[in-house]
Amino acid sequence: MPSFLEALATFLFAVAIIHTFSVPVFARLANKHGPHAGLWHMLAEVEAVFGVWAFVLIVFMVISAGAPEAISYIDSRNFTEPAFVFAIMVVAASKPILDLVGMLVRGLARAVPIRTEVSMFFITMSLVPLAGSFITEPAAMTLAALLLRDAYFRRSEQAGFKYLTLGVLFVNISIGGVLTAYAAPPVLMVAQTFGWDSYYMLTHFGWRAAAAVFINAALLTLIVRKYLVTKEIGTGSGVNNADETAEKRPPAPPFVMAIHLAFLVAIVLTAHHPAMFLGLLMMFIGYAEAYPKFQNRLLIKEGLMVGFFLAGLVILGGLQKWWLQDLLGSLPPTVLFWGATFLTALTDNAALTYLGSLVEGTSDIWRYMLVAGAVTGGGLTVIANAPNPAGFAILKNTFPDGAISPLKLLLSALVPTLIAAFFFLLPHQAFS
Repeated sequence: MPSFLEALATFLFAVAIIHTFSVPVFARLANKHGPHAGLWHMLAEVEAVFGVWAFVLIVFMVISAGAPEAISYIDSRNFTEPAFVFAIMVVAASKPILDLVGMLVRGLARAVPIRTEVSMFFITMSLVPLAGSFITEPAAMTLAALLLRDAYFRRSEQAGFKYLTLGVLFVNISIGGVLTAYAAPPVLMVAQTFGWDSYYMLTHFGWRAAAAVFINAALLTLIVRKYLVTKEIGTGSGVNNADETAEKRPPAPPFVMAIHLAFLVAIVLTAHHPAMFLGLLMMFIGYAEAYPKFQNRLLIKEGLMVGFFLAGLVILGGLQKWWLQDLLGSLPPTVLFWGATFLTALTDNAALTYLGSLVEGTSDIWRYMLVAGAVTGGGLTVIANAPNPAGFAILKNTFPDGAISPLKLLLSALVPTLIAAFFFLLPHQAFS
């Protein structure tokens, strides 16, 4: 039987999930500009949902168990991932990095023997997510979301196209980071315990993920091709990283791009050491402030909100072990795959794989199915994969009412999720 706090945490976790799916309702209420518009606007911020309900849990912990117990629980949580996502999001979204990525995308697009408008969109939806295996998924999500925002999502209409694109983006980011053992949060949580290195990930997961990413991107590109060619969707012109009111600036010089790239690489390499990457972030912010002519506004607020979201998920998710671990351990491999895919949409794939890694006596195929299911379901909701809130925060203001419907996102991600499932469920000789 769960303790009172475990039961309360599960109840608040369920409330937070319901709140997440209710965000469009609160957004519409806020846009009516009534006397409580400010409250509705706060409740419409998806990035605040889990942080708010985690705060409610902490208050109840202080009242029922005392402040020392609440503080002890918070101290036992690992907040490295929220802090890292904040740091990498700020650096990856800086103008020189986006200038560099925009140049690379345009160069690759010109090399492909199809219309540049079409090839740019395809590369943004395929190669950028796969780059997440090397620069980490949060960085890839930040770059891809900004590329889409500035090149294709500027118009306030076209909601159908935006939801289709967002669904494919979230799924491709989730599966695109499994070519290595360090870039995807759900893989990182189990790689050492399971003895998986990057060679194992590439041979068991990588080719399957790459095939699904390319097919998802190709199908979406074919669906919207004629609109890309006629430029009825966005501008297809590349990356500006400019606010609506900010002055358009020319691309940063190469030496500034190199310095920003060095900061990005250093933060990726120190991803497990918060004191190091947060120190690097402070140095980066200082450098950016020293040379404002090469910058646009840094995404400090957006990064903090995403970190707040993930921190709330860590606090609430830490008390779900009482039911989730036993459930995972009782499932046979194939059922586990679909169970993990479904549960990921309601929890977080990194938390799910971590709890699964604590189950003793598991087989290789069971471990494979756990992680494969977790990354497959990582695009279904905003809470399913740690990088999703970053893309959500960057793109939400381009949608009607300034909010993204979780239900429409779920429906848009179903087909690319099933395509990913098909490849991950293909037989593998190592498990036959």
